[in-house]
Formats: sequence, C-alpha cells, structure tokens
Amino acid sequence: MSFRVLTAELAHETNTFSRHVTGEQAFRDRYVLFGDEAITTRSAANTELAGFLDAGQEHGWNIEHVLSAAAGPSGRVQRRAFEWLCDPIVAALADTEFDGILLALHGAMVLDFCEDGDGEILRRIRSASGGEIPIAITLDSHANVSPQMCSLADIIVSFGTYPHVDMRETGRRAGAILHRTMAEEIKPSTIRVSRPMLEETNGGRTDVGPMIPRLAAARKYEAGADVFAVSINAGFASTDVADIGPTVLVTGQGDLEAHKAFAETLAEDIWARRHEELNEYLTVEAAAAVATNFDSRNGPLVIADYADNPGAGGYGDSTALLGAVLEAGLQNTCFGPMVDGEAVQTLLRYQVGERVRLDLGGKTDVAFGGPPLAVEGELVSISDGRYVGDGPILGGLSRSYGPSAVLRVDGIEILVVTIPKQILDLQQFKAFGIEPESKHVVALKSMQHFRAAFEPIAGKVIVCDSGALCTLRYERLPYRNVPRPIFPLDQDMV
Repeated sequence: MSFRVLTAELAHETNTFSRHVTGEQAFRDRYVLFGDEAITTRSAANTELAGFLDAGQEHGWNIEHVLSAAAGPSGRVQRRAFEWLCDPIVAALADTEFDGILLALHGAMVLDFCEDGDGEILRRIRSASGGEIPIAITLDSHANVSPQMCSLADIIVSFGTYPHVDMRETGRRAGAILHRTMAEEIKPSTIRVSRPMLEETNGGRTDVGPMIPRLAAARKYEAGADVFAVSINAGFASTDVADIGPTVLVTGQGDLEAHKAFAETLAEDIWARRHEELNEYLTVEAAAAVATNFDSRNGPLVIADYADNPGAGGYGDSTALLGAVLEAGLQNTCFGPMVDGEAVQTLLRYQVGERVRLDLGGKTDVAFGGPPLAVEGELVSISDGRYVGDGPILGGLSRSYGPSAVLRVDGIEILVVTIPKQILDLQQFKAFGIEPESKHVVALKSMQHFRAAFEPIAGKVIVCDSGALCTLRYERLPYRNVPRPIFPLDQDMV
C-alpha cells in the first residue's frame, strides 16, 4: 500500500525578551519556500525535509510537501505571519485525504496571542485532520515541550546533537516510526517528564559532558520492546513561558509507566548535575587578555560571544567584545557579525578603500549590548550578503546577511551586516574575503553551533559573556510567566 503523507517545515525559536517582533519579513529574510521549490532547495542538504523524503522514497509514499519556512530567533511571532504560514497546511488537509502527517517544528515558538505556538500549530492540524491521522513531529533539542504538544503529536523525535548536525537523520527516524504507525504495526504515544529549570545547565551540549552518557542510555533503551524514540530536550531559557525547561520524552507503547520511570532517571540526572557547567564564561576583558598572549601557530584563538548570539535571539549589535579587542590592540583579527543595518547604509555611500568614521553597533538596547563604538577604518568590501554554506550544519544551503560590508579598524576586519545570523559556517567569513584559518584571533557571535566548523581550525576556543540579551545572568531578565521556584533564578532549591 502506498501511503499519502503531508509534510511541512515551520520553525521559530522565540526570545520573548527581544524588542524585535517576528513578522512576515523575518521569515522571508531566512526562508519561505512552498511545495516543489522547498524540495528542490532543501532535499540534498542536511535538513529535516531531506530526511522526510528519504523515508518516503524508502517506503514508497506519495508526499505532498506544503512549505518550508523559518525565521531567525527573535521576538513573538505576529498572528498575521503565523496564519500566513499555518493556513496552507490546514487547507491542504481539507483538500486531500492523508494517511499521515510529518512536521518539522522547533518547539520554542511563542505567538503574540498564545504561549505555545507549536502546540497551536498541532491543535489546528489535529482539528482539520479529523483527529485520527497519525502525526509525527521533529523538534530542535532546545524545544520547550508542552504537555499539549505531547497530547496532540503521536510521535516526537528531537535532534540528538548540539551543535545540531543530525537534522536529516532525525527526519528519517521520525518518518520510519510514522510508517510503522500508518501500517498499523504500532500505536505510539509520547510521555513527558520535566524538572523545574530554565534549561539544562550546558544547553544540551553533546560534544562533551553529561549529555553523552544520557544519550547512550537513551539509545540503549530504544533497543527495548515498544520503545521507538527517546528525546532529551535542553529547553530554551530565553522564553518566558509556563512550559519551559528540560524535558525527557519517550515515544512508545505498552508499559507507559516503565517508560516514564526511565525518563525520570534521565531527568533526575539533569537536575542532580545542575551546577556542573562545562564552559568557563570569561569577561570580554579577560578574553581579550588571553588573545594578547596567544600563540596562533597551531590555529587561531576563537572567541565566542555566548550572550550576543543571534541564534538565540540576541540582537547581534553588542559592542562589548569588539571594544575589548580594539582596546587590546589585537592584530590579524576578524570579528563578526556586527548587526547594524544603519552602519551598513552609511558604508554603502563610500568607495572601497576609503577611510570612514562612524558609530558602530549598540543601536538596539544599550542595557543589553552597550553603546555604539566610534570607530574609524578602511572600507574593505561591500556585498549583498549572500553566501552558501559548506560545513556540517549549513552545507549546500544558501543564506543572506542582507547588505553587508567589511570594515578594517586597526588590525581587525569587522563584518557588518543587516540581517542577524549566528556564525555556523566558515563561509560566513570566507564569502566576504575574510580567511579565518589564517587569523590570529577569530571573534564571533554564537553559543555552540560554531564549534562544528571552527573547532577543526582552532588552536583554542574560549567563550565569553558580554552581558548581551542571551546572558547567563538570568536575574537581569524580567521573567514573569515561568513557574516559581525554578533553577537558577531560585538558587536554594533542593
């Protein structure tokens, strides 16, 4: 029997503390692709859609792909933008009878009218489908998974890597479970356990640390009868919602109490190790001091600004780290991105090679990023900001910073962009004439994803907290909706 399956990708990681609301243009700035255009663009890359298509080809499905859309992490998604993207999925269910539904979501979407954006997508789809069609979803491992999501989706499979490099594999796994469900071989549901934390202490980092044995235990348990997927979600702390924090999910059947007991063991380990941080978060001054004395013969020093990560909703215009490296007088250094569309427009009025004075960065909120820096430098290049990734995360995918420029200030090449993007790929520098492999210092804005592409070229990696919007100093953020007590806002919890 050939099953007819509806597929779609609709993702947003919402930082509710951001001043930037997320409208239609924010999705267009990242990607909005309908039907065959999405398949053509994303089917050969490391994407959930590629995994869905792999499963469909293996099992002979008839797939109708509605859309693939995502916006960069930012503030709440506006109703109009949400309905523009959700409505075509619901409409497709009215027009055609399907045997199954396979969705790539993020799991931390917040709408301007609803805290649980992903749950709202599922509620509408479940209602439109008549309630009986099996629904499988994939999630980013930084999902804040709500009970509603677990009640509405039969199958949930989250990424198992951070940096995220298993998107295609995750899509393929979800598709395989969905196929068995449609064939009536299994009847899965998903149980959920959680702990009162904003997020797993290390953000779910999987290259080192306690997530490695947790994931090993999850894979071992999956080998048992009636267990189809175990997902360990770190949560997303920059979202002020009631259903926040780390969760362990088991998609299975049979003895659900046994599955819940296993999930509790993983959740309890997350709780018990809540004080064990893997990163040492330096001040920007301390990071610059390390750079001053660093021997880069074995590769550059990579400094990651954890707190100004556009990939978690940071504005990308914090000047703290840039100011520190300029003050330190570093040479043969690159920095990026500095998100400042106003500065880009100023730079576009000059010719390459000219000297320019301008105020750079610090335009959004000086409380989370500091004031603008007055700089003078040489305009090295201007561009439309387009690049094609070639690394483990973005390989083969086209992205754009929007209008962009490279400004050399003293010994530092600064990539100035319009559209916020965290650094994931070497091409995010190389496409603009900056060669990170040959630098003494590479200063970039990212939390963890940069490691996939940059650790292989780095002599050393250090991380700093610039005090920007994604700071780990959570007491600076105006939480109102998270349940209390919660760690680490309430340190005396036992």
